[in-house]
Amino acid sequence: MTSSDVLRSALRGLSANRLRSALTMLGILIGVAAVILLVAVGNGSAVAIQERLQALGTNTLTVSANAGFGAMGGQTRTNSQSLTMATVAALEDKDAAPDVESVSPVQSTTSTVAVGSTSESVSVTGTVPTWFVATNKELSSGSFFGAQDVEDHARVVVLGSSTAEDLFPEGDAVGSTVSLGGQTWQVAGVLAEADSTGPTDSNALVVAPLTTVRDTLAGYGALSSITVQATSADTVTLAQNEVEAVLDHVLGVSSSDQATYRVLNASQLLDTATESADTFTVLLAAVAAISLLVGGIGVTNIMLVTVTERTREIGIRKALGARRGSILAQFLAEATILSLLGGALGVLVGVLGSRFQISGTTPVIVPASILLAFGVSAAIGLFFGSVPANRAARLLPVEALRYQ
Repeated sequence: MTSSDVLRSALRGLSANRLRSALTMLGILIGVAAVILLVAVGNGSAVAIQERLQALGTNTLTVSANAGFGAMGGQTRTNSQSLTMATVAALEDKDAAPDVESVSPVQSTTSTVAVGSTSESVSVTGTVPTWFVATNKELSSGSFFGAQDVEDHARVVVLGSSTAEDLFPEGDAVGSTVSLGGQTWQVAGVLAEADSTGPTDSNALVVAPLTTVRDTLAGYGALSSITVQATSADTVTLAQNEVEAVLDHVLGVSSSDQATYRVLNASQLLDTATESADTFTVLLAAVAAISLLVGGIGVTNIMLVTVTERTREIGIRKALGARRGSILAQFLAEATILSLLGGALGVLVGVLGSRFQISGTTPVIVPASILLAFGVSAAIGLFFGSVPANRAARLLPVEALRYQ
């Protein structure tokens, strides 16, 4: 019996029970499509997280105060007093921190910004021009404020895209004036839209010169944070070590458990987020693989039923001289065809499904997942089809002919 004869015989056997064959392929289809789609969703989530973190700058460090109280030299003091302009000056010392490119003090507060009868509560960031570069901010229109604006305590602002759209729906924000903290400010520019993380809108903000914000809105207390830009992505770790050494010296920290500050390394955060996303993707793939396994069990079940229904046919073929290998090959071919067709349709559904957003995530297809899912579907046909095929091949002609 040639290979073409085995294939034709397998196709005839499958076409004799079209509905049963279609339902069996559906199980494989769902399993393969689930593997491809869920891996794509996990990969898409990882890509989105990486893009958002990289947009913040992978060569930046954020210095902030620890919450609560810290013991220093036997005395207790609030940690919020650790970040001052004197701290910023110490970090700007190139001899002490040669791998630091820029140091940007940040004073954050909230206020109400208004234009006419339209108003909204926004986050106000008081800082210096280097902050825009360190955090990879881009403009959609206008310009950033400059160092001279900071020195002159100028009342100029750069609006986030959401704030600008709400206050100036016609898009004429640049050059206009807004009321902030009960005083008039001029709009110098509008930031390009950035991806938001979490429930808050990161585009609903106002950025203004640090000196003016401290004059009118926040006062001259401790800074909210300090943004430090390293000279390059390769020197972030060196810059972090230098920053921590400077802070320990300036703040009188003798051990890490007494530190009144914390330094967030954006590069380390990116690595951690990537590892978490990879773990999430593996878990999704494992869940999808279970459905593929269930589909394989379905192949075994259907093929066992098929062997039982065709026991008499097998007996007749054996009585006419059919070899054990021919019977085995036919039923293996039937199981493999079901798995391959179901796998091919599953790949098609998975690829088409990845063109749509799922739970707010844009899936990103991983080519290896397609090859793996399709390969596993073929292996399922051989593995799960071997049991019923062997059962059919072992039937004795006399016993098979007696079967009704």
